[in-house]
Amino acid sequence: MNEVLITADRVIIGPADQVIDDGSVLVDDGVITAVGTAAELDTSVDVSVSRLRCPGATILPGMIDCHVHLAFDAGPDPISAVAHADPGELAAAMADRAEQMLAAGVTTVRDLGDRDALTVPLRASIESGTAAGPRILAATAPLTSRGGHCGFLGGEVTTDDDIRAQIARNAAAGADLIKVMASGGSLTPSGPRMWEPQFAPRQLRLMVDEAARYGLGVAAHAHGTDAIAHCVAAGVRTIEHCSWRTADGTVYDPEITRRMVENDIAVCRCVSGDWRGFLDKLGPERAEAMAGHIRKMREADVRFIAGTDAGVPGARFGDYVGMLEFFASLDFTLAEILDMATTNSAHALGLTDTGVLAPGMRADLIVIDGNPLTELDALRRIQHVFTAGRLVIK
Repeated sequence: MNEVLITADRVIIGPADQVIDDGSVLVDDGVITAVGTAAELDTSVDVSVSRLRCPGATILPGMIDCHVHLAFDAGPDPISAVAHADPGELAAAMADRAEQMLAAGVTTVRDLGDRDALTVPLRASIESGTAAGPRILAATAPLTSRGGHCGFLGGEVTTDDDIRAQIARNAAAGADLIKVMASGGSLTPSGPRMWEPQFAPRQLRLMVDEAARYGLGVAAHAHGTDAIAHCVAAGVRTIEHCSWRTADGTVYDPEITRRMVENDIAVCRCVSGDWRGFLDKLGPERAEAMAGHIRKMREADVRFIAGTDAGVPGARFGDYVGMLEFFASLDFTLAEILDMATTNSAHALGLTDTGVLAPGMRADLIVIDGNPLTELDALRRIQHVFTAGRLVIK
């Protein structure tokens, strides 16, 4: 028995509109066993159980980052940093980055592309308690075209047999999902342009079907409007970036959006804490177009999930809240933003044991100073972090 009763001014159960004032959460052996008012639990829980009292604080589910690259260093040339790194040094750097994310209150990350499946042994070290870090869902090598976006990670494919073989390799390496680069990307300027599809619709459908044979879903990097349409038709689980690009600018398609919602396909916009600088580079007209597309998707009830793209240039591992502030700037409510970071992300990732605080759920939770429903910056004031019931930030 390793019980602890945590008490704070409020408990955000999840979704964010479910709040217990003067609440408590009882954790035992990695699992939440009770949630209720402090008065109820303090009297019903044995006096021998440890108490962690946090006046002025909020208890809420641990936050989830649905799009990171632990192998990248967030510097100006992450490709060289990954491609030429010593495996041991790279693994140590990845472990340090994972710990930075945990310190920021992130208890689950989805890594969407690494080298040599190095996220898999790191995941095992964290699960065993020999390393500190968030729970990791690993995609290992993303599928991409020959010479395509992030081909340096080892997932280049051309034929149907290539696709089947790469998915089999990823599954054998321990992948939790399959990542496909459905369009080009800015990190690989020598490949297809960001709006250009890298695969035919039939090949994307094959990837989804082949991944399903191993019980895996598919996350699709898709900037271009055509690539987004192909991914929705193929049945991917999440669309990363979803920026509606074309050769001439951007074209938003409400019918594709309607099918996203109908098929419960979530969108991860992949916004780093450096979003203000990014908007400055876009310029006012393009920035407003991007914001308009996001607002239209929100009005259509698209499920947005939180992702920082941590590791790409300028996307630091310890600045999760910076990404959330982008959505606040677009007038998302703080409750919507908290749900994006917790319940929505857990649902989209297929995680049924986290994202809310309830008996039987995995004890991934954070304690922060203040109330995030009135002040988003409170999420930066981390007091305690529990992952699988272990108090890792004290």
